[in-house]
Amino acid sequence: MRLVAADAGVDAAQVMQFFRSKDELFAAVMAIPASALERFDALYEGADEHLGERVVRAFITAWEGVAEESEPLMATLRGAFVNDQARDQLSGFIQSRLRAGTSERLGSDAMLRAGLATSLLVGLVVGRRVIGVPILVAAQTEELVRVLAPAIQKILVP
Repeated sequence: MRLVAADAGVDAAQVMQFFRSKDELFAAVMAIPASALERFDALYEGADEHLGERVVRAFITAWEGVAEESEPLMATLRGAFVNDQARDQLSGFIQSRLRAGTSERLGSDAMLRAGLATSLLVGLVVGRRVIGVPILVAAQTEELVRVLAPAIQKILVP
């Protein structure tokens, strides 16, 4: 984005005026629709006692659901293994989602715990969609939610 904007004689401030936030800029660069951003934003709404389930379900839906939401995420994930720009974009996207979702009500180490939970969930996506671990590929979403949500719940809300 920086190169394109610079080549067009546009500075960063001009580029940002088209986006309401840095998150929307990341999403645009990665071609992620607003609906995917809203799904991640909504994770932390509601009672903490069901946070693990909401997070696992939303994460699986975003990464494996509707193609126009999931394919840009998957393309960036695959690219992150071999390309610094894709890795930076994905890292920035995940970091922005963590910032949006953590709060003091979840404790002073909420960002760390959210990062750990996200790492587990990205690992699930890598196992299912990139590596193709047979048992993970065969597992149904509800089974994954049932098994993984309590662990994510314990990490996010100790």
